[in-house]
Amino acid sequence: MTPRELPGGAVLRAARPGDEAGILSCVRALAVYEREPDAVENTVDALGVTLFGADPRAFCHVVEREGAIVGIAIWFLTYSTWTGRHGIWLEDLFVDETQRGTGYGKALISSLAAVCVERGYSRLEWTVLDWNAPSIAFYRSIGAAPMDEWTTQRLTGDALHALAG
Repeated sequence: MTPRELPGGAVLRAARPGDEAGILSCVRALAVYEREPDAVENTVDALGVTLFGADPRAFCHVVEREGAIVGIAIWFLTYSTWTGRHGIWLEDLFVDETQRGTGYGKALISSLAAVCVERGYSRLEWTVLDWNAPSIAFYRSIGAAPMDEWTTQRLTGDALHALAG
């Protein structure tokens, strides 16, 4: 991805080694915003392996301003058996609350849409909490639509181990 200048002297770019602490700080701030402040188990070292190891499986675009990471989009590839093409799953989109309203969130998600278009991917998807009205309004403003009749399912912890066993 080619770095892109944004308002306020910020730069949108692909994450690079050395960004892990700033990315993790955004992940933790997102967890606080989403009312799950103690849920983050990730570490700087784990992020380094995930994003920059020998076989990265997740990717990150960042907004950097004045030497600090102030926004992130963490994503990974999906696959649609219906279209026969990959897509992008946006795991986390976050902009520091002091930087909201600057266009950084739209720039981040736009950069993922550009990856989809450039690579011929068929979709860009994510979830949003039902109570998160500001984010829902933002997503509607960029043309995103909810998936009626689809509910995310998840196995974790004991249930995951029980099923695997």
